[in-house]
Amino acid sequence: MEKPKVFANPINKKINNVQDLFRSSQDEKLNPLDVNKKINEIFASSNHVYKSRVKITLKDKTITTDLIGKTNLNLLTLDGGLIKITDILDIERI
Repeated sequence: MEKPKVFANPINKKINNVQDLFRSSQDEKLNPLDVNKKINEIFASSNHVYKSRVKITLKDKTITTDLIGKTNLNLLTLDGGLIKITDILDIERI
């Protein structure tokens, strides 16, 4: 059986796709998708019945609080506070 002929476009220019400079930030910040994933794991956990004790690292401080719920934009705390999800750098269950 004869193989079909394939057209290969010729490359008539110099290809320069080598990266000369790489910068890395020493601050390992979580991707917002990772933060949302962690939040969803906390609320989907079998240990979360009514509230979950968490340590939240925000842009300017670290707090320890009890979470009872969430909306699309905020986390709801037991003492009636709101924490913006976009301000969260890291969250962990304690």
